[in-house]
Amino acid sequence: MLFIETDSPPPFYQEKLPPARRTQLDKWFIGHRSQRYYLKRFEQFDEQGYLSPKWHWAAFFVTFPWLLYRKRYMDALVYSVAGWSFIQLNIALVLVAVEFLVMPYIADAYQMTIRVSIAALIWLFWSFMVARWTDAYYYRMARREIADAINDYPQDEHLQQAHLRQEGGVSLFGLGWGFGFFAFILMVIKVQFLPIIAKPKENEVLFDAYDTVKTTQNHVALAFRQTGQCPLDLPIDSGTEQVHIDIDRSAAGVAETDCVVIATIQNVKFPIRYLNDQTLVFYHLPNSDDWECISSLNKKQAPENCSPD
Repeated sequence: MLFIETDSPPPFYQEKLPPARRTQLDKWFIGHRSQRYYLKRFEQFDEQGYLSPKWHWAAFFVTFPWLLYRKRYMDALVYSVAGWSFIQLNIALVLVAVEFLVMPYIADAYQMTIRVSIAALIWLFWSFMVARWTDAYYYRMARREIADAINDYPQDEHLQQAHLRQEGGVSLFGLGWGFGFFAFILMVIKVQFLPIIAKPKENEVLFDAYDTVKTTQNHVALAFRQTGQCPLDLPIDSGTEQVHIDIDRSAAGVAETDCVVIATIQNVKFPIRYLNDQTLVFYHLPNSDDWECISSLNKKQAPENCSPD
């Protein structure tokens, strides 16, 4: 699509066709959907005598479904394999260079945002390039199919019409398949790739939460042994905005206790927002020096000595 000839006249242009006849052939190829838009574009290319960039919103946002919608099945396959591979190669090369040349000077908190932004900008750049040449590409396809129809059926307008309607027009099935493919890709990303990114972040947050609550529990246990009472006013500094610590005499899910330390995870961003409001609770067993731990986390997430509630 980006390697379209700019010769004059455009490729496959039938100079001997009367304007009215050319318009009729264009209508057969375009179909009823967006016919006025494409007829206007085709007329512009015919008048200027060469192909040039125009803007196409659908191709910018949903190139693959648009190709299937317009029955460009082979081109959709080439775009999805070669085109996406080329864009991914661009992203990989740029990210490797940035990783070695720039990332050592960037704070860890901003590195992932920068990586995602770079990938998005590269993708947007190539989407922009495709959108600029989509009308020229579709005009070229129309002129090629019209040339084939005239050459194959020079004296039979009905067969010309049948050929153009078969090769042109739109396919709602193709459009649905295109968006279905997008939905499948999003599901794969969510199920397969997001956990790869989320797991290290999850482990880091859970480690900090457990370390914070365990350290606080040690201080509370010491004060409890010294005073015999739960130190509700004990100064607390969790050292992180992602863990909130409370000291109380009771907690949900704990039947018998006289002192608890509750760590609540908060302010966690995507892709591990699901950890927000999860808790780790250390509670004192009455008439003993022992403390137990329960958690709202599931069995895989909870620390080994902290059972899910």
